[in-house]
Amino acid sequence: MTSLDDPQAIRHFQSICDACQELTTRFHTPSELRLYADGYLHALRKTGSLDIREQYRLEQLIDRWILDPSSFIGPDGDLSTLYMQHPHGY
Repeated sequence: MTSLDDPQAIRHFQSICDACQELTTRFHTPSELRLYADGYLHALRKTGSLDIREQYRLEQLIDRWILDPSSFIGPDGDLSTLYMQHPHGY
C-alpha cells in the first residue's frame, strides 16, 4: 500500500476516512462514499494545497481504501447489512 509522508496529506486522509465512516452510519452506499471522496479530492486538486506527488498518493490510497470492504464492516461484523438496513421511519 502506498504510504503518505506529508503530515497534511495524512490529515486529509484521516478526514476523508472519518467522514466516510460517519456516512456509513447514516446508510450511505459505497457509490455515495465514492462521490464524497471524489469531491473532496477534487477540491484539494483545485486549491493546490498538496504537492502533486502527495496528491496522487492520497488519491491512490483513498481508491484502495474505499474499494476494500473491510474498511466498512458494520457493528455486527456482517458486511451484507452495512448499507442495506434502514432504521424504522427512514
